[in-house]
Amino acid sequence: MALSGRTIIVTGAAQGIGLAVSTLIADLGGNVAAVDMNEAGLAALRETLGADRVVTAAGSVADPDLAQRVIAGAAEAFGAVHGLVNNAGVSRPAMLTRMEMADWKTVLDIHLTGSFLFMQAYGRYAAECFKAGEELDGAIVNISSDAGTGGTIGQINYAAAKSGLLGATMSAAKELAKYNVRANTVSFGVVETPMTETIRGEKFRDTYLSRIPLNRWSSPEEAARPICFLLSPAASFITGQRLSANGGSQMTL
Repeated sequence: MALSGRTIIVTGAAQGIGLAVSTLIADLGGNVAAVDMNEAGLAALRETLGADRVVTAAGSVADPDLAQRVIAGAAEAFGAVHGLVNNAGVSRPAMLTRMEMADWKTVLDIHLTGSFLFMQAYGRYAAECFKAGEELDGAIVNISSDAGTGGTIGQINYAAAKSGLLGATMSAAKELAKYNVRANTVSFGVVETPMTETIRGEKFRDTYLSRIPLNRWSSPEEAARPICFLLSPAASFITGQRLSANGGSQMTL
């Protein structure tokens, strides 16, 4: 799982899974292009990991121009961009019959459209590298959820976005393979992040834990490991796949 000399873009890098992934990438020898709307969080990450290992970009992943700027900045700082983790996400819960259009659109814009924009920009970059004879060996990891395959009450927007991301990942895997870029998805159950505080609270805790054979939540650090595995040469022949890291809450053949 060594990532020595490899540069990875991580969206939603200032907290939760994104922060843990960025930290593990650096621990494995890689460089990080960290993206988030939280400028203070990005500054703290850069100070912790070192300015020589991290470049940052503040903004919304739904901004059509952001991805290209991030890739250009990372390539200038580190020479090349070898991977992308689409992790940025928001939650706007409401029951189907009560959901506002703005909440539907916000979640799809960040989770699905944002991931599309970064995959598109990275695919174009990979194509340019390929045509120039540069060996990129690229990897994309999109962060999905059990909600994308099993649905969830009160978050039809989130479930739709995460389900759509599975199809988008498989399409990207087929299209970008000719440029030596792999694309995979990691689907999580409940990870200890700010987005899952309600689920992990006293009201819902026992119900959700009863569905997890391992009987615990995942930590962000634990969640970072399968992501970095798929970014690494250890996963060099894996593409178009969904890896479920959910403690057994969903099991499929």
